[in-house]
Amino acid sequence: MLKKRWITALMALLLAAACTACAARPQEMPPENTEAPREEGGNFTLPDDIRVNAAGIPQLKVYVADEKEIREMDLEDYLCGVLAGEMKNDWPEEALKAQAILARTFVIRFISEKQSRYAGADISTDIEEAQAYDAEGVNERIRQAVAATRGQIVCYRGEPIYAWFHAHAGGRTATAAEGLSYQKTADYTQAVDSRESDQAPDDAQTWQAHFPADAVLEAAGKAGVDPGNVLKTASAGEKGESGRLKYIVLNGKKVPANEFRIALGSEKMKSTLITEISLENGVLQLSGKGYGHGVGMSQWGAYGMAEKGEKAGNIIHYYFKNVDIVQMWK
Repeated sequence: MLKKRWITALMALLLAAACTACAARPQEMPPENTEAPREEGGNFTLPDDIRVNAAGIPQLKVYVADEKEIREMDLEDYLCGVLAGEMKNDWPEEALKAQAILARTFVIRFISEKQSRYAGADISTDIEEAQAYDAEGVNERIRQAVAATRGQIVCYRGEPIYAWFHAHAGGRTATAAEGLSYQKTADYTQAVDSRESDQAPDDAQTWQAHFPADAVLEAAGKAGVDPGNVLKTASAGEKGESGRLKYIVLNGKKVPANEFRIALGSEKMKSTLITEISLENGVLQLSGKGYGHGVGMSQWGAYGMAEKGEKAGNIIHYYFKNVDIVQMWK
């Protein structure tokens, strides 16, 4: 639950607008090439300990991991470093803007329901806690993308969404339940054909990796399954709507694929969208497509859509179902 619920009148306003804006939005085709409607967000209720300036912009106590100190930042200034950390600063403008809106949404959701692991801080530049951060990567294009989307977040039924994104969907995105084993309601995530750019690196589009038996057995244990002391068989288990594995079967035991991937190393086992699996001389051989959990917006998909002239709002509405872009401050 959020520390503070949105006020009832505001939720009613947003829900009424959502019915008009989203009722006819198709899942498999992007909207027309126009800016998405932006609704006034009104006075959202943030936690009492978050100070806002005269313009309504939260002032954050940010733990800067590289410097090991807390620094107070305007949320929009902090967001510039986040955007530079999450997306290359020479990418298409509309892809940068879409990422900025999602990154801002992440921050608002985080400060509204979580407490930083760093005492005295609201959030940090530690990617293990929050989002990537690269102050040195901030350039004029990054600042313009943040300024052009100033105050905009993505809401579903009056609350900010979990603004999931990933590098490359391998051709199709996943729901939160499938891609992240997220069991709570997240109806705004969906499986859609993702239009990744051909500019994506080859090893993000398709990949191969191999893992020794001891690493595989250890990862299975971390995922909560004991397949035994010797790896004898490996095969694909049940698949989800997008074709991603729900389970990998080791010695006849079903191991949750998402947890297994994290335990094995998500930079080597880049996704659960597995195309081939085999066991050769005790070594697990995997081939797959895409990079990341596959939930929400594909960054290379955003790149591809922006290349073809789609606006930031359209990109967000394509990857998230029945959401609204809300103006929290101007």
